[in-house]
Amino acid sequence: MTVQLSTDCCIAGGGPAGMMLGYILARAGVRVVVLEKHADFFRDFRGDTVHPSTMEAMSELGLLERFLQRPHDEISQLSAQIGETVVKVADFGHLPTHARFIAMMPQWDFLDFLREEGRRFPNLDVRMRAEAVDVIRGGGRVTGVKVQGPDGAYDIAAKLVVAADGRTSTLRDKAGLTPRAFGTPIDVLWMRLPRRAGDENLPLGRMDAGHMLVMIPRGDYFQCAFVVPKGGYDAIRDKGLPAFRAQIAQAAPMMADRVEQLASWDEIKLLTVTVDRLEQWWTPGLAFIGDAAHAMSPVGGVGINFAIADAVAAANILAEPLIADRVTDAVLGGIQRRREGPVRLMQAIQTAIQNRVLAPVLKADRPLTVPWPLKLLDRFAWLRRLPALAVGTGFRIEHVRAGEARKP
Repeated sequence: MTVQLSTDCCIAGGGPAGMMLGYILARAGVRVVVLEKHADFFRDFRGDTVHPSTMEAMSELGLLERFLQRPHDEISQLSAQIGETVVKVADFGHLPTHARFIAMMPQWDFLDFLREEGRRFPNLDVRMRAEAVDVIRGGGRVTGVKVQGPDGAYDIAAKLVVAADGRTSTLRDKAGLTPRAFGTPIDVLWMRLPRRAGDENLPLGRMDAGHMLVMIPRGDYFQCAFVVPKGGYDAIRDKGLPAFRAQIAQAAPMMADRVEQLASWDEIKLLTVTVDRLEQWWTPGLAFIGDAAHAMSPVGGVGINFAIADAVAAANILAEPLIADRVTDAVLGGIQRRREGPVRLMQAIQTAIQNRVLAPVLKADRPLTVPWPLKLLDRFAWLRRLPALAVGTGFRIEHVRAGEARKP
């Protein structure tokens, strides 16, 4: 196997973190290769919520106006239905950002947008059907990656490798690192249900004794998340598809005449929920961001935006050292120091919600009443700014500091 090319930074994974990091670094003048193992970005049932913090970065890159020209839905307030009562939960209208709403856009559109915009940088090489399968070591550090591409195997030498290859990160395994798992009592079943005229103001989440359903608007359908007990999918499937349709209709009665659209189990995807975090997000020559460093719960839909915040922070920290060929261990440690606090806080909140709210709801055998914190949010509009801040900005907005390289 021979080295096919040499680059400044090789990024494993063409998801939100990898594509955003690649774009900002290339914009700053860094030579970047992004490896995406699939032939395209079309993967259904992924995070489709683009939060205000992400759109703030897009604005600072001069991309927001063009980005919002792509089809999307905008949600400026969040509400939930507890039993028969609808409560207001969050209001994004007061955030210190250009976009004061959540944009609901399929993730493949977001990734394709970044790839298209990145074509203006000749130093950005996005390789599809190319998977980083192992690290290359030399002199006590990672010096590149082994790649399996459509035409065979080859090596890429790099000043720095960044693993943005998700919660089942191959490079994390090859580096011998194991994240600390925090446990979770839930899994999620994803599916599509039709969206009709008049559905615009439906509550995002619905919960009552024994069930919880989240319905995310996406064009002419809802991307629906049905929360189930950890490991409970097989038992649900054993009861048959008609019984599952009945559960969905019970959770959302207005969907009773639409659940027949679920014609087979192939249309229902299991997301095994994981919450974990690396103790150290780097090893010499190799850094981890996004789910490869910290898998987030789907609670709050913040995973994609925390991954992108990691990418923005990493680009700010890495751009100049990469150009100057001075990527030290201290530089890599700076990414973790910048991002670990918000991640720890959000994971603690997610774990508390999973254990103290969602798990008891799934076990409940009597109608739910609205808990007092939600009553306060519903009653006092100013309080709704707090969950909006947590969800919309992730506790810290990462502004783009890496400058754009001057054109020759």
